[in-house]
Amino acid sequence: MDAGGRRTFKERLSHSQDNVYNNFPWPETTEAQRAKSERTAREILEVRKRYPQSSLADLYDEIAMPYDLRQAHRANDAAVMRAYGFEVSLSESECVKRLLERYKKLTGQD
Repeated sequence: MDAGGRRTFKERLSHSQDNVYNNFPWPETTEAQRAKSERTAREILEVRKRYPQSSLADLYDEIAMPYDLRQAHRANDAAVMRAYGFEVSLSESECVKRLLERYKKLTGQD
């Protein structure tokens, strides 16, 4: 598998905590911000348990995603964006840009 999480024998992305999560340092947060992010992340897992017969592909289908799961992700997205000090309405591309700028600054690459 290459560093981006793409398996060399197939062109599908693979996710694990080593190649997807923890890529960006978590910001300095208040206890309340951290608790909110943790609570909303746990809620995603709880909602997913409501659909034991569904695969992740089923649950995360852009059109058929269950409403409660979509809402749980929106709540988590908002909590994480606020923890980073980003506007909740920030576009994905602008968010990635800011995260990369933050990473470069933290690693002395700016």
